[in-house]
Amino acid sequence: MASVAHQQVSNSSRSSDNRLGLPVEGMTCASCVGRVERALKAVSGVHTAVVNLATERADITFTGSADPQAAVHAIESAGYTVPTEITELAIEGMTCASCVGRVERALGQIPGVLEATVNLATERAWVRHLAGTVYAADLEAAVEQAGYTSRRLSAETANVGDQDAERREAEARELRRALRIAAVLTLPVFVLEMGSHLIPAMHHWVIGVLGQQTSWYVQFALATLVLFGPGLRFFSKGVPALLRAAPDMNSLVAIGTAAAYGYSVVATFAPGVLPPGTANVYFEAAVVIVTLILLGRSLEARAKGRTSQAIKRLIGLQARTARVQRNGETVEMALDEVTTGDVVLVRPGEKIPVDGEVVEGASYVDESMITGEPVPVSKNVGAEVVGGTINTTGAFSFRVTGVGADTVLAQIIRLVEQAQGSKLPIQALVDKVTMWFVPAVMAAAALTFLVWLVFGPDPALTFALVNAVAVLIVACPCAMGLATPTSIMVGTGRAAELGILFRKGEALQALRDVSVIALDKTGTLTKGRPELTDLVPAEGFEYNEVLALVAAVESRSEHPIAEAIVAAAKQLGLTFARIEGFDATPGLGVSARVAGRAVAVGADRFLTQLGLDVASFLPDAQRLGEQGKSPLYAAIDGRLAAVIAVADPIKETTPEAIKALHALGLKVAMITGDNAATAAAIARQLGIDEFAAEVLPDGKVEALKKFRINGARVAFVGDGINDAPALAWADVGIAIGTGTDVAIETADVVLMSDDLRGVMNAIALSQATIRNIKQNLFWAFAYNAVLIPIAAGALYPVNGTLLSPIFAAAAMALSSVFVLGNALRLKRFQAPGSVERRTGVPFTPMETSTV
Repeated sequence: MASVAHQQVSNSSRSSDNRLGLPVEGMTCASCVGRVERALKAVSGVHTAVVNLATERADITFTGSADPQAAVHAIESAGYTVPTEITELAIEGMTCASCVGRVERALGQIPGVLEATVNLATERAWVRHLAGTVYAADLEAAVEQAGYTSRRLSAETANVGDQDAERREAEARELRRALRIAAVLTLPVFVLEMGSHLIPAMHHWVIGVLGQQTSWYVQFALATLVLFGPGLRFFSKGVPALLRAAPDMNSLVAIGTAAAYGYSVVATFAPGVLPPGTANVYFEAAVVIVTLILLGRSLEARAKGRTSQAIKRLIGLQARTARVQRNGETVEMALDEVTTGDVVLVRPGEKIPVDGEVVEGASYVDESMITGEPVPVSKNVGAEVVGGTINTTGAFSFRVTGVGADTVLAQIIRLVEQAQGSKLPIQALVDKVTMWFVPAVMAAAALTFLVWLVFGPDPALTFALVNAVAVLIVACPCAMGLATPTSIMVGTGRAAELGILFRKGEALQALRDVSVIALDKTGTLTKGRPELTDLVPAEGFEYNEVLALVAAVESRSEHPIAEAIVAAAKQLGLTFARIEGFDATPGLGVSARVAGRAVAVGADRFLTQLGLDVASFLPDAQRLGEQGKSPLYAAIDGRLAAVIAVADPIKETTPEAIKALHALGLKVAMITGDNAATAAAIARQLGIDEFAAEVLPDGKVEALKKFRINGARVAFVGDGINDAPALAWADVGIAIGTGTDVAIETADVVLMSDDLRGVMNAIALSQATIRNIKQNLFWAFAYNAVLIPIAAGALYPVNGTLLSPIFAAAAMALSSVFVLGNALRLKRFQAPGSVERRTGVPFTPMETSTV
């Protein structure tokens, strides 16, 4: 029944190749219908477009094949939305860059698929398609038709990773076993054939004792075992791909080894069919090629495992069990049995299993794996706790608010996986090249064979065969396919260890090109909450005496300034006396009697009204004003007692972060709602290059536009709900992880702590990753550009140099290993001016260093 329904829905969405039905959201009236129809009819190839307001659906007929991407773009450009979905698949069987292109093309040809991205390093496919028109079964069938296998990853299973890890480990074990068998069988073949050529005594022994024909029979037997044992994998994948007219690297190896083996078989059993003097065997080339490529793939599998260590460590942070209260008893159960609303008990030293809210008890929790801050955070009733963090001292119980894919840790893992699976714009060139690479190599090999056969010296057939095989074997699409994704995997994993999450992989490249860093002031440059920063008592008054009296009066006020003064007094352990006659004058100040003493607190205008002259504090007031602070004054018993400043203080790490950004050659700008004088004071104090003052919450995008001068690319750093539009508009949006969920969801990059040095780290890591990618791509392209002509015999007319297929296989295997090894260097990345504090968890804070 389900399959019938599936078929009916599929048929209704696309009844034929030239018709397309799309759901449209956001239409409210007949004019909306007309607007959408006009937009669709303007699309090239659209014959008719009928939009129904009641069903919220557009039915489109094309003159040729339906083009869903163009139709969706037209609807969205008109201001409406076409709902889309994302399906993620695990792909098995890919071995090189041409495999990636083949799977992407197969998925992209499904009607309704808008975008398909396949990652060779993670073996994942990310497909964005029209909601309700494409199903996982459609995608899996397309992948299978392309010659690979796949399975859908749901939100619950995509970030578990255990099954993938087990499968990859099983593949690695199988590769190691195949390599051992191939090596044991290859060694005698290599010794018999190459030993005869290189060691005269060995040659005499083979000819005199064993006999050349017997030697060839032994080599044939061993080579057959290698090619149709450990080497069968190349034929089982390469030949079908060749028959589908979609050759891949396996096809190159299969053709090359089959040519060497087939020629040798003919030379061994029917030498008469070959031209005189050409009956030679190349069994050793065939088996050594298979062994070396298996060695390369084994090393590659090992290196791939290391590229995903960041994800493995994140997954390792998840607790396996939880102690849950059920029916009046405490029961220890597996994590997947815990549900929202359960009450979980946590003892000292235990890992908090899931997200929740404390309902009983108190403790300090080490949240460094999330925020990067090493100091444990106090948790009392009502406080939120995050799964994966560690309870340090007391015991408490909490009510579960998030399990499975809804936990913060699971979302972090998901973000890292998405970033690792994404493609950067720099990958576009690679995709274009690899689409034609394998066919081009096969054509080059065929041309090499013909040229040597026609123009080569005797024995021409032998030279033609050996050089054609060398061309087939030396070509390496693997290195090109791995160059970008492996660097992204290691780079984003290293970023996660530094407390930086790239929500979008494209930001990894875009951040490198940023020239202006625009910073929201409140909560980004500053702590985001007012604090008592200055209290200068007048002669005859003591600091604690004045603060206790002022705080007692302010305890009756709900103003943020009052709360800051009260908090400062409580922090010093001061007690508040009983107050009487509290009076508030809006916009000026407050007054009351505290333990019989008259206390007034407010602006200079308020004290002037009370008949007091504040001129004695003029130097202090000017100093505070230069620091961007607004002074308040306190009077006790009719005498001027103190000047007070409450401000949103600059974070301790902000000056260092701005200096580091300047050191990277970046211009730093500030956006604030403060008046121009205060903004100028703060900018002068911190060394900020430009600022936009008196900016209303909805004016931040306009402020950013002013910083985008002469094509400058702008990154915006913010943390609040009102920062979301600016985060979305900027070339790169960077959200402070301690900010709101809205800001984090809108941003391209998320800092897991509120330390601005994370911005510097993110930019430095972006630069290092793109540099690493370029190194990999240079090696991959230069390797093929240099060695393919040499393998074809380009140097033979100059100095008689030819590239043996055996050395070609070794070079091909090493090229992928080199690319992976270079990418792994990013694991040792240290941001300028910071080092990790070793806390034993992935998200570690940053300290000043001379590194």
